[in-house]
Amino acid sequence: MAKTSEPTIIKKYANRRLYNTGTSTYVTLEDLAVMVKGEEDFVVYDAKSGEDITRSVLTQIIFEQEGKGQNLLPVTFLRQLIRFYGDSMQGLVPSFLEYSMTSLTKEQEKLRSQMSEAFGATAFDAIEDQVKRNTEMFERAMKMFMPFPAGEAGGAPNSAPGAAKPEKAEVTDLDDMKRQLEEMQQKINQLSDKS
Repeated sequence: MAKTSEPTIIKKYANRRLYNTGTSTYVTLEDLAVMVKGEEDFVVYDAKSGEDITRSVLTQIIFEQEGKGQNLLPVTFLRQLIRFYGDSMQGLVPSFLEYSMTSLTKEQEKLRSQMSEAFGATAFDAIEDQVKRNTEMFERAMKMFMPFPAGEAGGAPNSAPGAAKPEKAEVTDLDDMKRQLEEMQQKINQLSDKS
């Protein structure tokens, strides 16, 4: 089926079967995962009520992928994410996560281009370096959402005693993101001081 600008309509029936109206076939969650990976946009509606249940179906896909041993979401992240439900910060989390994933996707593209130019051990070095940078960025992003700054009220200290200080790196997108996160944290602190 040719890609169109309109998302494909998927209907979910009471028997939990999913029907792709674009291809007039029944599909599985695995088929929908393939569509997501192929960047094919779709919307899932409950066939009876007409309610948009796309978010719930995408969450189900993630659950199934995690259940297959393809663990992408660290337990610490999942716990922190659950803590935000009902919290005053809940409204900021979706836009922050979307921004973080966009940044991660851009970094992924850079890594792919580096790998296409690299050979042998150089490719493995590039992968290892990229994984470290993405992990560090993600950890810093999640620390921003902790209710207390590091070192206060049981927060973890910034670094272990005697730990080596990281070397000064070139200014990158990550540095810009750090600066933006620090500004956001200052604004949040100012708001919490006023209340």
